[in-house]
Amino acid sequence: MGAGAGSGWGQLFLRSLLFLLLAGPPARHPARGQLRYAVPEELEHGAFVANLGEDLGLDVSTLSARRFRIVSRAGARQHLEVNLENGILFVNERIDREEVCEAGGTCLLHLQLLVESPLELYRVEVEVLDINDHAPTFPWQEYVLEVAESAVLGARFPLESAQDPDVGTNSVHTYRLSPNAFFSLEVQTRSDASKFAELVLERALDREQQRVHRVLLTALDGGVPERSGTAHILVTVLDANDNVPTFDQPSYGVSLPEDAPAGTLVIQLNATDLDEGPNGEIEYSFSGHAPPRVRELFHIEPRSGQVLLKGRLDYERASLHELYVQAKDRGPSAVAVHCRVLVHLLDVNDNAPEVTLTSVSTPVLEDAPPGTVIAVISVLDRDSGDNGRVSCEVGPNVPFELRSSFRNYYTLVTTQALDREVVPEYNVSITARDMGSPALLTRSTLTVPVSDVNDNAPRFLQPSYSVYVMENNAPGASICSVSALDPDCQQNAYLSYSIADGHIHGMPVGTYVSINSDSGHMYALRSLDYEQIRSFQIQVQAQDAGFPPLSANVTVHIFVLDQNDNAPVIVSPMPRNGSVATELVPRSARPGYLVGTVSAVDADAGLNSRLSYQLLQATDFTLFSVAPDTGELRTLRSFLEQDASRQQLVVQVRDGGQPALSATVSLLLSVVETMPQTLSDFSEFSLPPEASSSSPLTLYLLVSLGSISFTFLLAILILTAIRCRGERRSRQGGSCSPPRCHCCPGSRPSSDGLKTSNLTAQPPAGTTAATCLDVPAGGPPGYCYKVCLGPESAQSDFMFLKPCSPPRNNQKDPGKRSWPDQHLQVSKEAKQPNTDWLPPSTQRPALKRYQIQHWGNRGSRWKG
Repeated sequence: MGAGAGSGWGQLFLRSLLFLLLAGPPARHPARGQLRYAVPEELEHGAFVANLGEDLGLDVSTLSARRFRIVSRAGARQHLEVNLENGILFVNERIDREEVCEAGGTCLLHLQLLVESPLELYRVEVEVLDINDHAPTFPWQEYVLEVAESAVLGARFPLESAQDPDVGTNSVHTYRLSPNAFFSLEVQTRSDASKFAELVLERALDREQQRVHRVLLTALDGGVPERSGTAHILVTVLDANDNVPTFDQPSYGVSLPEDAPAGTLVIQLNATDLDEGPNGEIEYSFSGHAPPRVRELFHIEPRSGQVLLKGRLDYERASLHELYVQAKDRGPSAVAVHCRVLVHLLDVNDNAPEVTLTSVSTPVLEDAPPGTVIAVISVLDRDSGDNGRVSCEVGPNVPFELRSSFRNYYTLVTTQALDREVVPEYNVSITARDMGSPALLTRSTLTVPVSDVNDNAPRFLQPSYSVYVMENNAPGASICSVSALDPDCQQNAYLSYSIADGHIHGMPVGTYVSINSDSGHMYALRSLDYEQIRSFQIQVQAQDAGFPPLSANVTVHIFVLDQNDNAPVIVSPMPRNGSVATELVPRSARPGYLVGTVSAVDADAGLNSRLSYQLLQATDFTLFSVAPDTGELRTLRSFLEQDASRQQLVVQVRDGGQPALSATVSLLLSVVETMPQTLSDFSEFSLPPEASSSSPLTLYLLVSLGSISFTFLLAILILTAIRCRGERRSRQGGSCSPPRCHCCPGSRPSSDGLKTSNLTAQPPAGTTAATCLDVPAGGPPGYCYKVCLGPESAQSDFMFLKPCSPPRNNQKDPGKRSWPDQHLQVSKEAKQPNTDWLPPSTQRPALKRYQIQHWGNRGSRWKG
């Protein structure tokens, strides 16, 4: 180091400040998005470089959120950094210009600045300015220069040049020689503007007077402050060897491809010496200040002067190598002559392009519009010319393309709408190819996952569901399961099931069925009854968990299947006063005579309501039969004298269910000689609405029955009026005979007449005939009621009505008519209903209504 090295750091801050004041604002290129700054080397950590936030027009408060950063190649040193709080670019680590830029010329740091949301890319160039931080140095601290005493005045002796890593004015500017009487110094300039010194002989040498001369050579640079380096030159005076070697030209130039193998001949040097013998034998070697890199790459044959390649060349590292070669004869007082060899390297396409994903924004939403930036890609080829020109492209059949924003920078953008349900992930192949021959290429694969958006509504596996449920099911039992699919993923595909609001027979649908919101399993909340509800439908909704949620509906039809849970109900014949149903059969009835029809209903449906009739018990099975389909009771043969006058029958009605249910009715048939005009227990019975499967037919039957009843009642009223009028005329001419009958309207007995009458009369001794007793009643005029009591039963039935008029000539007094094996008895106790034929509790209300209607009609007939 020279004398100025000690104060160099003291002036560093002043030089940096002076540069920043004189540089003015940085050059901005908004059209290209590129800024350029300059900064001196060797600044300390944290030194201010530029205010990027202000120069780029960015909001400083959002720099951290937008991830404002410098993008650098992996493994590269980060000389500069950005403060995200204020947007200031500062020195991150000390910058040594001589280390960063080995070659001379302008030293630039290329920065790529990236900011997201939205994605923006800026390029910044920072020029590293040289400061005078290096002093000139000589290869050796002392040189030995042999000069023949015969050297002529003005002889020039080239000296070793000093080296200064700085550039420009900070490099070697001049040389200075210490004062002496024999030598002077001349500074020469090479073609590359470098300086070298030559020692000029100003006074003839005399070896005998002074054999050695010592001078001090000082190299000075042009920096502020000035730096210097020194070397001692020892000049030895030799005997005369008055010819020095000479090269055929002072400088040589040669071109060499960078892929030349080791051992390649670079150049053949040629120097001549007019002397003879050892004084004319020339040896070649590198000059003392040849850099180590040159000595590693090249080798000189000392005797032949061939320059051979020893190491591996790299055009991208250095495109030019400068070799300083000296030639010196072997005689005494040999003087070395120098020449320069410039080796120009020819670029070879030996570097494939490098693809770097500077920034990747993945995953990408499937509803991202075309033109959305996915990634920023930088490509670099270290070759030059066409070998370093790179084109970049993406593989086919992908909805992406590359757009060039800057040289060797591309953005990967979408070209069309994406659909995750079709392609959930893309493997984008990026190919970078240079223009060399042969061309080299690099392929890089970028995986771009597509993020799901709730753009698909759920879809049920079936357009509708039909479910069949057996009635009397257990509450809470599973009846079916619905399922829907959603092609989305994650929460957008998570489905929940629910039942839409509605009513079933006036009740909320939620009281009938429920659904598991996760699995779609449906459960019956109550036991269903086919006789009350046969089918219903509900709406099931499947809704995903996306935002906004999407849903779909499906209709579920639920059909209740019938179960044989209702036994047949006998509706005809209906027993009177809780006793056995009775009927009169004339003894003269022929085979096939219709005694009556047993009618029954079953609340079930289908085979469960298909009824069949059979005769279960009978006094004589050969006398009667029941039609299995219609229930008609007919005679099989004519009555014989020995046949009993009272036939007890039990008819069973059975449905077609599995297992079958049945009901029975007991019939008491009385065989009489003549048929009285009395009502039969086999009366017409209108089926209840619940028992009829055809509502129009039921309506027609009810209307017909009402019309007939009204007509009958009207006829009774008219007949009563005519009858009373005739009786009034008869009373004017005579009294009613027999005197026991009170048929006139004005002489009706009290309602207690029956209670106060002596109805327990005994027949005469020795007789078994039944006694018929005329009972006063408030019936129609001219009629009297007869009570006939059987001897073996305590039951009393009104057998028939007979006019209370005097007997005709061909008739006997009915009051004196005898009936065998019967006695007169009227029970005053109320009869209890027969529980053998009672229907189930579910059918009793309906049957009770029809019994009231039936007995009401019969009561009206009795009154008529």
